[in-house]
Amino acid sequence: MRTLHVGLRVTDIERSLAFHTALGYEVAGEVPRTGIGHLTMLRLPGDPFVSLELVHDPAGSAVRPGTVLSHLVVAVESMSALVAALAGQGVDVEPPTSPDGSADFLAAWVTDPDGTRIELVQWPPGHPGGMTAADLPGWAPLRGALSPGGRSG
Repeated sequence: MRTLHVGLRVTDIERSLAFHTALGYEVAGEVPRTGIGHLTMLRLPGDPFVSLELVHDPAGSAVRPGTVLSHLVVAVESMSALVAALAGQGVDVEPPTSPDGSADFLAAWVTDPDGTRIELVQWPPGHPGGMTAADLPGWAPLRGALSPGGRSG
């Protein structure tokens, strides 16, 4: 198992992007219109893997301090083995689904005792060890970081 990335809820996506790009992050890609909001994936220069996900729900209310963590994402070797092990320990796991409809790319959710959501991801065989720009459908590969006025492309 390995931690993939952390998802943070943000109220103002442009303000958050300006802050995180000032820290050195680059936009790796986006996933619009998900069940939890619009996702903007960030990575550090020279790192092929996404390490931070900004979750923005334009219809949602302002993010309150102390509630910014959207979720944690963890890569697992075998979803079926982990689900069975967790069930044996009394941990409820939402049924795994496949983001691409295949049998070997799976995602499932658990909730810790304090309510933190944890996404479990089983990558298909041969997939790199983390999320890359290639995993973000419809998003052109990164050609540059954000400029102060917005996204570059």
